[in-house]
Order: sequence, then structure tokens, then C-alpha cells
Amino acid sequence: MSRTFTAVRARTRGTWRNMLLFLAVLGPGIITAFVDNDAGGITTYSVAAATYGNRLLWTVVPMTIALVVVQEMSARMGVVTGKGLADLIRENFGARITALLMGSLLLANIANTVSEFAGVAAGAEILGIPRWVSVPIGAILVWVLIVKASYRAVERIFLVLSGFYIAYIISGVMAKPDWGVVLKAAVVPTFTFSKSYILMFIGLVGTTIAPWMQFYLQSSVVEKRIPVAEYRYSRLDVVVGCIVTDVVTFFILATVAATLFTHGVHIETARDAAQALAPLAGKYAALLFSFGLMNASLFAASVLPLTTAYYVCEAVGWEAGVNHSFREAPVFYGLYTAIIIIGAAIVLIPGAPLIFLMIVSQVINGILLPFILVFQLVLINNRRIMGGYVNSRFGNAVGWVTTAAMVAMSLVLVAVSVFPKLAG
Repeated sequence: MSRTFTAVRARTRGTWRNMLLFLAVLGPGIITAFVDNDAGGITTYSVAAATYGNRLLWTVVPMTIALVVVQEMSARMGVVTGKGLADLIRENFGARITALLMGSLLLANIANTVSEFAGVAAGAEILGIPRWVSVPIGAILVWVLIVKASYRAVERIFLVLSGFYIAYIISGVMAKPDWGVVLKAAVVPTFTFSKSYILMFIGLVGTTIAPWMQFYLQSSVVEKRIPVAEYRYSRLDVVVGCIVTDVVTFFILATVAATLFTHGVHIETARDAAQALAPLAGKYAALLFSFGLMNASLFAASVLPLTTAYYVCEAVGWEAGVNHSFREAPVFYGLYTAIIIIGAAIVLIPGAPLIFLMIVSQVINGILLPFILVFQLVLINNRRIMGGYVNSRFGNAVGWVTTAAMVAMSLVLVAVSVFPKLAG
């Protein structure tokens, strides 16, 4: 009896210890994955479902598998090497390649940041708040959060914001889709050989597995100083974040397909989707959708400029990180500030092509993704860098298939654009 009690107590202590270790490591994986469902992403999902109904739902499962594998590689490299991805690329591929890559990512992330503040404006306007009020206030809030708070405080706030994505799941349930039809569409692939479908497909993958995610996750893991012995908890953080965020993606696609597509409602923005939901799924579903848009936009408006500041400073070798003061890392905070100002200012320009920037930024992400994946796969399979933590065969298979698929889709898009008759 005494031995049994001692064994049970030991197992209980071990369980509590594991839970505490997981909670200590929790953060980078979940935050990175949830920021992925940003204003540009929600707009892309909404437009895709309103245009094609459930015909793109089948992409969610393979994209989730690819997202888990790609994000896990970033976390593992951060834990094992203690260096950010941009730092490793510079050390192993040279300054010229790094500068070209960083320049492309910088332009893409400025466009992404514009889309986040456009999302803030759209969500606020649904609630009756003009953009000239909501956008400057949002810009100030995200700037103060990063510049004045410690990494631990920032991470806790980000985790709280992640919880609000449940609004999209509730909104999806309230839309009452035909779940039999939805589940069938989720497992039976359908493909249309047209320029618009291919463009939307690339946009979906580009917003689900965005290039900036690999840089932010790895930098966050490095700044958190997670030891190799506790890596399994970081891996769980990544897996949970990727699965839950794509559940949110699934519900957004299903909600819009069941309502707007079914009723032939054409939309161009996530704001259009939220407003159109009111007569079709009820005003509370519409309010939840718009609340989710505002939350996602503010969340991502904090993280995307931060990501850019991380990888640019790492690539050049400057001090970077939220735990540094403004005096210790002036370029890091200066770049962060500049991107926020540019992003917010463009949204306030009358007649600015915001929808174009939002959709195009996701397509640019999809086109840049293969290049980032090639660098990641080469680095993570280098035993000099990773030791015994190189990729498994499964990890390499998923990584290279994802890379090849994105390259192929990009080439098909070019072919269809140059030779329209190929689209039939």
C-alpha cells in the first residue's frame, strides 16, 4: 500500500512538473501561429470562401501538417543554436544573399503591416469608430507595448490576445453550415486550373505558412533562452499553436462559404464579410467576426514590425530584442517605430489601394516561402550546426514537398498569366 501511494505521488509530481515546464516554455509557438491569422489572412480566407465556397477547404489539413513541420524546424534551430534564422543565413550563405533576402522580406512586411492597420480601421468602422481615430490610437498602443514592456509582459499580453480568436469559432457555429458538406469538402480535393484560383491558392498557403513566421518564432525562442533539455515542451507549444490556429482558419472558411457564397454575396474585404454576415447569420455573428478582425489586426500590427526589426538587426549583427532598452538597441526600436508609422500613415491616405496591398502581400508571402524553406532545410540538415538534432526523413519529405509545391504553383501562375489560353 505504501509503495503504491509513493509511486502515485511520484507520478503526480512528475505530471505537475511537466505541466509547469510546459507553461514556462509556452508562448512563441502559439503566438506565432495565431498572428498568422491576421487581417490579410482573414481577408484572404473570406474572399476565397466567398468566391469558391468550400472548394478550398481541403487545403487546411495539408497546410496544417506543413505548418507544424516548418515551425518545428524553426523552434528546434533556435533552441539548439541559440541564434536567429537571419543570423544563421548570414553566417552560412554570405552577406549579399542575406541582404537580397532581407530586402524582399522588408518590403513584404511593410505591405503586411499596412494590411494590419487596414484591418484595425475596418473593424473599428463597423463599430462606428472612424479610422482617423482608431488607427493612430492602435499605432500608439502597439508601439508603447513593445518599447516600454519586458519580453515576459509582452508575451503574456500576446497569449491573452490569442484567446480571443475563439470569436471566429463561435461565429462559425452561429452560421449553421451543413457540417456533412463541410467535412466532405475538407477531405476531398478539388482544383480549378484558372489564374484566379491558383492566385488564391498561393495566397492561402502564403498567409498560412508566412515567411516572417520562421524568423519571429526562432528569434522568440532564442530570446526566451529555452534549454535543449526542455525542447520537447517547446515542440508541444508549436504543435498546439499550429493546430488551433488552423481550426480557426477552417471555421472562417466554413462560415463565409455557408453564408456569403451560398447567397451569392460578392466581397472584397474582411469588413465586407462581417457586414454581410449580419442578415445571413445574425448581428452577433457579424459583431464577433468584426471583433475578431480588430483583435487579429492589433495583435499582428505588434508582431509583424517586431519580426522585421528582429531579422534585419540579426542579419547585420546589431543588438535586437524586447529585453534590451532603446539605448542598447536603437536600430531595433527605430526600425520597429518606422514600420508602424509607415503602415499607419498609408492607411490614412484617402484612396490608398488597401485591398490590393492586403491580397498582394499574401501572394508575395507565398512566392517568397520556397526560398526561406530552402535555407531552413539546408541549415537544419547541417550536422556542424545542429549536431544530432538534424531533420528526420519525414520532416525533410514534408519540407521539400511543400517547397516543390509552392515553386510549381508559382510557375503555373506565371504560365497562366503569360498564356491565358492554358486556363481553358
